[in-house]
Amino acid sequence: MNVIRIAICDDEKNIRAYLCTLVRKQDPGSDITEYASAGEYLSGEMEHDLLFLDIEMKGPAAGMDGMSMAKQVRSMNLARQPAIIFVTGYEKYVYDAFDVDAFHYLLKPINEQKFAEIFRRAAEQILSETEQKKKTLVIQCKNESRAIPLDNIYYLESRNHKVVLYLKEGELEYYAKIGDLEEKLAGQFYRIHRGYLVNLAYVEGYDKTGVTLANGIRLPLSKKYTDFAAAYLQFVQ
Repeated sequence: MNVIRIAICDDEKNIRAYLCTLVRKQDPGSDITEYASAGEYLSGEMEHDLLFLDIEMKGPAAGMDGMSMAKQVRSMNLARQPAIIFVTGYEKYVYDAFDVDAFHYLLKPINEQKFAEIFRRAAEQILSETEQKKKTLVIQCKNESRAIPLDNIYYLESRNHKVVLYLKEGELEYYAKIGDLEEKLAGQFYRIHRGYLVNLAYVEGYDKTGVTLANGIRLPLSKKYTDFAAAYLQFVQ
């Protein structure tokens, strides 16, 4: 089960506590972190799926307001940008929310029925994106991010501090460590050799010395044969 990582950033402790209570009513298993200021949030190392953000934050320790903070968050190179739900006492800020691609906004005092509806929609979107991300490999190649569908990859090869993706339409090389990818792609891919990670969906045959893929390529199997066989049979069941 996926746990939604939630941040609540508001300079009023009672509002943070109230929002925590509302979240727990909707999703008791969510992971909630509270922040009393923009600076506290931005100095943290955690990444979040959903951010409840007060726009005003006028306390002495608040630093920048919520809108400025949201703009800074959007400028950051994060593995995942949070869905932002603004919490504000003023409708005049509503249109500004579009400038930072906010998911929605809540007006104070918070309507609990409205909160439940917005939270449900945000959670559904987050979980849908999480499931979709599991089916793709996001890489940094030539200063841009690319999402490669896992079903498009036959196998990966470690070569001179880079990884080569052998795709249905050709090859793609980028800087990465095959050990990191082995962990990230566990389940659908298997490390058959120090230099090779194969997509189990394209295994057509194997024996104690090698693995044959659907594209006709045969790769050496240096890992324990029984371990590979068990992983493959678990995958196809």
